[in-house]
Amino acid sequence: MSMTTNDRSLPSDLPSQLLIDGEWVDAEASRTFDVLDPSTEKSLVAIADASVNQGTDALDAAVRAQESWADTSPRERGEILRKAFELVTERKDDFAKLMTLEMGKPLAESYGEVAYGGEFLRWFSEEAVRIRGDYGLLPEGKIRQLVTKRPVGPCLFITPWNFPLAMATRKIAPALAAGCTVVIRPASATPLTTLLFAKTLVDAGLPAGVVNVITGRDHAVTDAVLEDPRLRKLSFTGSTGVGVNLLEKAAKHVLRTSMELGGNAPFIVFDDADLDQAIAGAKGAKMRNMGEACIAANRFIVHESVAEEFTNRMVEMMSGLTVGDGLDEKSEVGPMITEKDREKVDDLVRSAVEAGATVRCGGEIPAGKGWFYPPTVLSGVSADAEIMQTEIFGPIAPITTFSTEEEALAIANSVPVGLAGYVFTGNTARILRMGQKLETGMIGANLGVFSNAAAPFGGVKESGLGREGSYQGIEEFLETIYVALPA
Repeated sequence: MSMTTNDRSLPSDLPSQLLIDGEWVDAEASRTFDVLDPSTEKSLVAIADASVNQGTDALDAAVRAQESWADTSPRERGEILRKAFELVTERKDDFAKLMTLEMGKPLAESYGEVAYGGEFLRWFSEEAVRIRGDYGLLPEGKIRQLVTKRPVGPCLFITPWNFPLAMATRKIAPALAAGCTVVIRPASATPLTTLLFAKTLVDAGLPAGVVNVITGRDHAVTDAVLEDPRLRKLSFTGSTGVGVNLLEKAAKHVLRTSMELGGNAPFIVFDDADLDQAIAGAKGAKMRNMGEACIAANRFIVHESVAEEFTNRMVEMMSGLTVGDGLDEKSEVGPMITEKDREKVDDLVRSAVEAGATVRCGGEIPAGKGWFYPPTVLSGVSADAEIMQTEIFGPIAPITTFSTEEEALAIANSVPVGLAGYVFTGNTARILRMGQKLETGMIGANLGVFSNAAAPFGGVKESGLGREGSYQGIEEFLETIYVALPA
């Protein structure tokens, strides 16, 4: 295992307090919690642990700022977002290092996330001035319709730990572009990037109260905000189970909701696939973020005629990756986010082996500090095995086989979620068929990495509601108003 003794200091201007109404404030009774470094298992810093009252204070601030922010010109909102994009890009070194320290991903991937996350700021700075309505005569000829848009109002965002910058920018940028104010609750495992981003928004000229940050571990804080009838929008990225629970709470006040929930992405390799292309795609789709991504390839469904060659090449690729501290420039695979998450992955591997699967590489927790797990390939996995029915969220590639296109589709569509899917084939007509029949919201056709700020991100079935990114992303934060006029 590659290790490093690189400097683990945090940015000197990193906030450790809550951001409420433009002020950085301590938690009540000076409550704090530790943010851990998954590579060393040590505390990086102690930060504010918000109380229920402070969650309400944050919403109060968002409500107070809502009218003036909505009345701010689209051009001004766009210019602030553009300035934020420029500052994030300027501060890329701080953002990248911070994400690696608190989340564990290799530094090269963290730089990639800075570019990806920043792009949402640039994209929605341009979309802010393109909010359109409609005007026209209704069919009977007696009424003219004027269709306008207005911001939905104060929003609550609950973001996950795996992409701490991109998940914040993907939600905050369209909300601000639409004229909505925000309370954001980042995951307690990786709140530091959100705090640095919030400071960057303030530095970009964002008015007080437009974005408020409440860090902490007490779910009662977000429950109290959800209970408040002044809140008008909830956006959550995380597991399906938590999402369902939040939807039940959001129903009380009929909140607008956007839910980007769990995935179990099929990676289908047909007999006519270019295997060089498929292996390169598998590396991106499986090993980006150590497999801790909702669109990570979860089930490798490979045609029986190429299964052995594909498996051998997967083993060569996966076993050749360097595992280590993300700050080490040689590292390609960082630690898992927590010891509990590593244990879950290891349990899934043990269960698969007991059910008849073969470990072709990896599969053992290494000795030493840090929550590392090696890239692992399993062959001979049954399509209905637990590991194929569960979102792995780790560096494990279980491989099963199929003989016909219909069988591949049946396996791929057999789970209740449908976020992303991957199809590798040389047949364009098959790609089009799979695009229609594969029950996922996004498909990588001979591609392993496809996320883009200009493209709609979201799933079907139990993988969520709504879309983030693209022109659709800003629509999630706008109400449509119909005004009838006499013709």
